[in-house]
Amino acid sequence: MKVFITILVCKLLRFVGKLIGKGSSFPGQIALKLCPDILSRVTLPEYIIAVTGSNGKTSTVEMIAHILSKNGKSVSWNREGSNQIEGVTTLVLSNATMGGKVKSDILLIESDERFARYTFKYIKPTHYVITNLYRDQLTRNGHPEWVFDALKDSICDGTQLILNADDPLVSLFGKDKEDVIWFGADKLSSDTETLESAYNDGAYCPACRKPMTYSTYHYNHIGHYNCTSCGYKRHDTDYTITSVDLDGGEMMIDSKYRITLALKSLYNIYNILSAYTVARIVGIDGAEIASDMNDYVLKNGRVITFELGRRRGTLLTSKHENSISYDQSLRVASAYKEGCDVMIIVDAVSRKYFTSDVSWLWDIDFDMLKSENVGEIVLAGKYVNDLALRFEYTDIPAEKIRCFEDINEAVNYLDSDRKEYIYAITCFSDKGKFLARVKGE
Repeated sequence: MKVFITILVCKLLRFVGKLIGKGSSFPGQIALKLCPDILSRVTLPEYIIAVTGSNGKTSTVEMIAHILSKNGKSVSWNREGSNQIEGVTTLVLSNATMGGKVKSDILLIESDERFARYTFKYIKPTHYVITNLYRDQLTRNGHPEWVFDALKDSICDGTQLILNADDPLVSLFGKDKEDVIWFGADKLSSDTETLESAYNDGAYCPACRKPMTYSTYHYNHIGHYNCTSCGYKRHDTDYTITSVDLDGGEMMIDSKYRITLALKSLYNIYNILSAYTVARIVGIDGAEIASDMNDYVLKNGRVITFELGRRRGTLLTSKHENSISYDQSLRVASAYKEGCDVMIIVDAVSRKYFTSDVSWLWDIDFDMLKSENVGEIVLAGKYVNDLALRFEYTDIPAEKIRCFEDINEAVNYLDSDRKEYIYAITCFSDKGKFLARVKGE
């Protein structure tokens, strides 16, 4: 009876929440108060696939759900990205019968990396994808190694790990384990032999703390690494990006499956590879996956095309206080060969922690905008002076930079007779302030 009442209350609250456009976490919060161990009392499907990591969780989960659904699988997944235990509880109970049985073939869970240990105290994933561990929201998460320790407690015996072999810290989860699936990229044409980043989180081996070497860098500390002291090194991969042509907008997986890219980003190809790996494990044919992912445009609103007067552009939404997320957006803009202007908005620092800490701006590689493909750079928002100071420490000519504290003034400046494409780069909290002034395509 307790299970029945808890599920009923959760479903009712979820129904009301949908009517008012809210409620992805609150129903689960109440359900956990009514029955703290409710997640251990429900009957779950054969496949319970969890996805966590610093970046790419929401996009990867969306892609997995897209592929599996296209191939006849019924999937329950947290579409809103509500990924702490309350949101996961809402997901599970909303998709369960009143008797407590989840009705889908597959339960697909996006989980916050810091709080996964609480969710998976009650739910044991059959497969667990860990995408990456980066510097992320330092006020909340501290250092990636601190997050590693928190995430380590979420891994259950009997769960098959699916790990990014190109991330040395993530790979440490699979050290000396047998039941691990590895994904990663071969040496790519876009790789560098030396680190091109504002900082180096791959300088030291995560296993023995001694200096580590790289034979190739994909981006930041993601690449092929080796510790000459303890022998810790990148693992051979089961599913592999074998080539990428970002200019042409395509990637090859396992030298066999070609996928055309709607978003020409190294960051995006790892999300696609993660989704491909899960789908193959579930039993989907590689050719079918490639077909499903060709030119796939994410529905989560993180990449939005727009019009501003006679000009066209793309809004790239980066994660709050996450330098690698911003780096990947800058990389897309700087590689646009037809020429573009770039707008960067920092009007809110965090959705939760109101510290006004902007130290993370110094971890972003803004020097990428020194590219000959980039024309004007417009800085905007409450923290425009902090942005401007950061840009003083780049090699970008000052005459290319315009600063506006008021976002509307910045948009008005860009609404000109210029024909260059616009890349607007900002975070979740600020994207609506920009979109309110432009026409979505």
